Amino acid sequence: MIIYGVALLAICTLAGVILGDLLGVLLGVKSNVGGVGIAMILLICARLYMQKRGGMSEGCEMGVGFWGAMYIPVVVAMAAQQNVVTALKGGPIAVIAAIGSVIICGGTIALISRINKGEPLPKEEPETLPPVITPTAAPAGGR
Repeated sequence: MIIYGVALLAICTLAGVILGDLLGVLLGVKSNVGGVGIAMILLICARLYMQKRGGMSEGCEMGVGFWGAMYIPVVVAMAAQQNVVTALKGGPIAVIAAIGSVIICGGTIALISRINKGEPLPKEEPETLPPVITPTAAPAGGR
């Protein structure tokens, strides 16, 4: 049921592009601002929503998981198309957005790690291998 993953990815991508374009217009930038990231967040939220509501079969979950994993190379390919020099010449908004996103991500990670300490991982026990049995040569004169 990978087709469900494709459909969900397409819906999230379209919504992300539209919202990114609207954000660009609101900020006065003549390009899509964060559309790919918005699409990824929408995909994660849609997947979590569907899992909570029981709306995902095993095949659908596998499809969404597959396309969620494939989305990272898509993001890298789309980011490679961006013209960083033009963005920087367009105004300080690109630099402010980059610095702001790094600060927000770092702060969020620090906050999550302080709130949810989690449980320590159990100690691993050394794996015991079965003894190696080597074939012995039969006596020369018979059995």
